[in-house]
Amino acid sequence: MKRINRRHFLCSGAMFFCSAMPSYASWSFNGGDAGSGPADIRGKVFKGDAPKKIWKWSCEGRYYKRILNDKTVCGLCPNKCVLSPGDRAVCRGRINAGGKLYSLVYGNPCAANVDPIEKKPLFHFKPGTSAFSIATTGCNFRCLNCQNWEISQAKPHEVRHTELFPPDVVRAAVRSKSSSVAYTYSEATVFFEYMMDTARLAKEKGISNLWISNGYINKEPLLELCSVLDGANVNLKSFSDDIYRKLNGGRLEPVLNTFKTLHERNVHFEITNLVVPGYVDDEEMVKKMCGWILKNLGPDYPLHFSRFAPKYKLDRLPFTPVSTLTRFRKLAMKEGIHYVYLGNVSNHEGNHTYCHKCGKILIERKGYFINRDNLEGDSCRFCKTVIPGVWS
Repeated sequence: MKRINRRHFLCSGAMFFCSAMPSYASWSFNGGDAGSGPADIRGKVFKGDAPKKIWKWSCEGRYYKRILNDKTVCGLCPNKCVLSPGDRAVCRGRINAGGKLYSLVYGNPCAANVDPIEKKPLFHFKPGTSAFSIATTGCNFRCLNCQNWEISQAKPHEVRHTELFPPDVVRAAVRSKSSSVAYTYSEATVFFEYMMDTARLAKEKGISNLWISNGYINKEPLLELCSVLDGANVNLKSFSDDIYRKLNGGRLEPVLNTFKTLHERNVHFEITNLVVPGYVDDEEMVKKMCGWILKNLGPDYPLHFSRFAPKYKLDRLPFTPVSTLTRFRKLAMKEGIHYVYLGNVSNHEGNHTYCHKCGKILIERKGYFINRDNLEGDSCRFCKTVIPGVWS
């Protein structure tokens, strides 16, 4: 055997490492632009990964079809997972067991907290109130920048959870004096059946229902959801189908269709756009997004530009510069959006609500807390202009 010295060994190792890098170097993890990286990071079905027995936190899915050889086609979201018996869906929370589609996340949330409603973020829906917030594991996206990847990219058995069936959720909301139940943190569409049953009970108790989502859902289940929904915040990841494929593993058009449906059904909603450096910080994209919003939805739905923090697979990107967010806010208002906010930026004028007519401050916020409220009912106390939202 040929003997080599330490220096030769280290140089050889470095050369090997560098030769192995090209297959990974195209990823944007190191702050590269969005033009590089895989063309589509959409999730795949987990073949043969279903548990051998369904557990007590399971229920049959509401939207699916059975096809040949006991296969099922999930109809909940645009992924339309085709599952053979024993397969697990892209979202990780749905399986084919014996030719039927089951949800594995019914009544077993991995998170349950009382949050200020401003955290959702919802700035035009019952400000200053609390929302009892629940989440299960799973998501139908694969966002490289996920802020809750520990639960969204996990299977139900991989995290600690608590047993909290729909009546228990409503009782907990009442005990905590929460005005709303928020389905949030991961992707609420994944636990659709659990969300629907809880929402119906909450409605009976006069508690509002809030859907905090990526908006990636098919129209039929969305229409059913709208029957019990009081408010929503939908994350519009970008205004580029190409970026949706590369950054999120989804598509743009289904999300735009969700906004149209919520608008047609008169559900109050707000839009969040997380500004990821190198992906979603393009001024022309913001102009196109605002143009679409104005044409299809109107100027009154609040728009939140949220600051990116390095997380998950984009942990080497920088924070979004506050100057970029400030510029986008001014641009959106110039284009005609009446209410534009900044998220994850403290002590900024973009935290406050201003009357779009007289320009005076209506709701002054510090973090998630309200310092000043100049609304009279649903109107500006100074010029009497009606401010869109759910205020009482």
